[in-house]
Amino acid sequence: MNKEYRKTIIAGNWKMNLLASDVKAYAEELMPLTPGFKDWCEVVVCTPFTSLGAALCAFDGTDVSVGAQNMSMHESGAYTGEVSGAQLKDLGVGYVIIGHSERREYYGETDCSVNKKVHAALGKSLMPIICVGESLEQRETGITFDLVALQVKSALHGLENLSDVVIAYEPIWAIGTGKTATPEDAQTVCKAIRDVIAGLYCKDTAQATPILYGGSMNDKNAAELLAQPDIDGGLIGGASLKPASFAVIINAAK
Repeated sequence: MNKEYRKTIIAGNWKMNLLASDVKAYAEELMPLTPGFKDWCEVVVCTPFTSLGAALCAFDGTDVSVGAQNMSMHESGAYTGEVSGAQLKDLGVGYVIIGHSERREYYGETDCSVNKKVHAALGKSLMPIICVGESLEQRETGITFDLVALQVKSALHGLENLSDVVIAYEPIWAIGTGKTATPEDAQTVCKAIRDVIAGLYCKDTAQATPILYGGSMNDKNAAELLAQPDIDGGLIGGASLKPASFAVIINAAK
């Protein structure tokens, strides 16, 4: 099995940007710029919780999926401010980002909590986009591969299969900094992730699992990154906030 048989996914992560009232105009601008994208990739827009309803409405009847940026590991209960997988599923959400580096850095998420959230997401038929990646300091000390392997193994612990799982490699030092791993560097780590999955499961499972790149991919570098054999799409931050630049990335996946 080679890359052409894997799912290509272009996912926009809006982070804490844009308003619910912005979504309709965003969708109306994006859709004419990406005609027929379903033929070559899946497109996901991961909005803040407050915009999920607006996004589901704006993209209703299109091939764009809507995703959340986080979820609780708990099914329900006294967890003020949290949102459960059941609540996301009830809205109609299909994807959820889990373990983004900003969640790990600012909100204390750990490999253990990421694993619990992955299980919770899959238990509600949500597709998790699991983020892994190293800081600049970790990269410079030469532990990138060991660290990323540990994150992958921890996140996938206890899963019988990966048919509904997406991995996103996001070098922390390249997020929101304008810096980007070279296509060769990104490919090397994505290939290493695939090798870890092969060791945990089997070669066919590894070859079937989508691995995205999530470090400052934009309309200028997307084509070169997406051309790499083990990069199956992108988790796009800032460049997903403007429909025109996001459309360029979607079309670059063709």
